[in-house]
Amino acid sequence: MTTSAHMTTGAVAAPARARTATAVATARRKQGFQHGGWFVAPFLALFALFVVWPLLRGVWLSFTDANISGEGASFVGLDNYREALRDQALWDALGHSAYFTLLVVPCITVLAFLLAMLAHNIERGKWLWRLCFFVPFLLPSTVAANMFQWLFTQGIGLVNETFGLDTPWLTDKSYAMLAIVIETLWWTVGFSFLLYLAALQGIPDHLYEAAKLDGANAWHRMVHITLPMLRHITGLVIALQILASLQLFDQAVVMMDFGPGPELSTRSFVQYTLEQGFTSYRVGYASAMSIIFFVIIAVVALTRMRLLRNREESSR
Repeated sequence: MTTSAHMTTGAVAAPARARTATAVATARRKQGFQHGGWFVAPFLALFALFVVWPLLRGVWLSFTDANISGEGASFVGLDNYREALRDQALWDALGHSAYFTLLVVPCITVLAFLLAMLAHNIERGKWLWRLCFFVPFLLPSTVAANMFQWLFTQGIGLVNETFGLDTPWLTDKSYAMLAIVIETLWWTVGFSFLLYLAALQGIPDHLYEAAKLDGANAWHRMVHITLPMLRHITGLVIALQILASLQLFDQAVVMMDFGPGPELSTRSFVQYTLEQGFTSYRVGYASAMSIIFFVIIAVVALTRMRLLRNREESSR
């Protein structure tokens, strides 16, 4: 009887203890949230003020005919979006941004990987090589663009003088975008280089040692060990570079003397949007263009995430 009573009491007390533990954990989480909320409140306030509110304001303006003064705006519905879809200049500018992206992304991915391999495997002066490859990325965009504007200037630029050329880099539409691509590669490759270098340092050495014992040469080790181990970083680099390249603006504007380039050949989507908003004073139309561009960027990012998720699921 005594044993049965003890068993019954224990069976009843176990759920009670579980409920008590759950209640205590819930109370602690609430208390932690209350205290932690004060720490994140300044960030949330600034985020709402400088990100959420401008975004909502931009969405509203895209449905109006607002000008740069902000006065007398009237609701026009989807007229701005309909005009944008029929605007050939908009599609040309988007094409320039896409063309720039197609040139930059593969080149910068391959170049960053090769530079990282060099800096990782060189025996002497590693710090110097790493410094030389990364320092250009620290320069402001206007400084880098002004440097290359001078280098590519016909008649006095060092590029033509050094190689004995007479190429009108900045005044011919056939070369203008190429000049911007070269400047962008030199200026931004350091960031991707750093990502690859960090990933290379994380590959275990015993994988290479085992491959050497099996008779694998340097090429086989790179193809069968290095590249597979870097596939996630490569995907990240490609995604980041696509998003950054589609937003081409600084270097194109500065190198072309704050203009759209020869025969509008370097006018990007962002530049055309700013022209509509601050030159033509059509803030409502520029807001609609910004929303369209936001949707394009979001689609690219979500597609990248979906492809990565499918690849991870198929590899399991």
